[in-house]
This record gives sequence, C-alpha cells and structure tokens, in this order.
Amino acid sequence: MIEELLPTTVVSVAAYGHDETGHLPLYPEEEAIVARAVAKRRREFTAVRSCARRAMEKLGVPAQPVLPGERGAPSWPDGLVGSMTHCDGYCAAALARATDLASLGIDAEPDGPLPEGVLDSVALPAEAERLRRLAEERPGVHWDRLLFSAKESVYKAWFPLTRRWLDFLEADIEVSVSPGGGPGSGTLRAALLVPGPTVGGRRLTHFDGRWTARGGLVTTAITVPHT
Repeated sequence: MIEELLPTTVVSVAAYGHDETGHLPLYPEEEAIVARAVAKRRREFTAVRSCARRAMEKLGVPAQPVLPGERGAPSWPDGLVGSMTHCDGYCAAALARATDLASLGIDAEPDGPLPEGVLDSVALPAEAERLRRLAEERPGVHWDRLLFSAKESVYKAWFPLTRRWLDFLEADIEVSVSPGGGPGSGTLRAALLVPGPTVGGRRLTHFDGRWTARGGLVTTAITVPHT
C-alpha cells in the first residue's frame, strides 16, 4: 500500500502479519536497544528494520544498522533519506537517495476510530470541521484516524530537515479525495503554521502527500522534493 503513495525514486518494502520467518537478524547495536523489550516491541523493531535493510539492498546500498537518533528518528546511511512505520499486523520502510528527495515520511494506522478525546488534541478547529463534512459525505473511512496518520507523516518528513519538534497543531492538513476513485484514496496538503525549512533555496510553506485506506489500514506519505 505504501508504495502506491510514493514517487518512483523511492523504494519501499512492507511486511504483513506477525510471522517472523524471513526477518533479517538484528545487528548487535540494534539488539542492545531491545534487549529488555517486551516480545511485541522486539517483533516490530526487528520486522521494520528487516524491511529497511531490504530497501537498502534495492538501492544498492550495503545493509547497515538503523539506530534511533534524536527524538527516536531513525539514523540512515549517508546519502539516504527514509522513513519507517509499524502498527499491529503491518510494517514498512521507504528509502530514497538524498539527491532525489529532500525528505519523506510514511505512516500506517489501523482503519478504526481514534480513542475518545484524541482528536481534540491533534486537530485544529478548521480540520475538525472538514473531517465532519467528509464523514457525512463519505462514511467509508475513519477520517479522524487518517488525519492522525497524516500528522505523523508530516512530522517524520519535517524533523530531518529542521531537527525541531512540530506540534500536531502547527500544521493544518487538508484531505482531498481522488476524483472517481471512490472514498479510499486521495491527496494531502499540510500548511505549515510555523516557519518551514529551507529547501533548494526557498522556505517551504507546505508539504504535499497522498493517502489510501483499504484492507483495514490507513496509510499516508509525505515527500519533500528539492525544488
């Protein structure tokens, strides 16, 4: 699903379910991070890094450890930009050469309603009103969960460019549905409500991306080109 949302310059690898068959082993540095973690955390940590290493191989880059850096953001090999995501039953990694993209962010969530009260903490009033209209017009998607996922993808694309926190309420995301494609896919535009990063000599005011919802999952992706 993630690959459908990304340009051809990005390679992605996804894994479904909880079967550990085929997972690549962790490097010692990675093993040390989850040595005392519960089984579920270890499975997710291992599975998504297995996806990341297979993506490296697709780009012709030798497989390397993927260690959490500042604020938990993954540290990629020199010359690469990327993002990872995992939720119950699904994980994915997406990578591109830094010469092809400035940054990217991906996220996957179960296509179910957000827990009570969460939307109030992540949605601006204008976003909440747009979600209300979408829910009335196209009830086949949990739009609150989609917005949450989009905010996660925006942050994942934002942080490598700025090394700064971005609050949920510092980006105003407009969700559009693809014409004629049913309720399950479309585009995203995130207006940055704080000064954005400078890329290619210009200060960005927004991020663009895509989304899809099917098979029990909501997936979102943001890509930031150099120009």
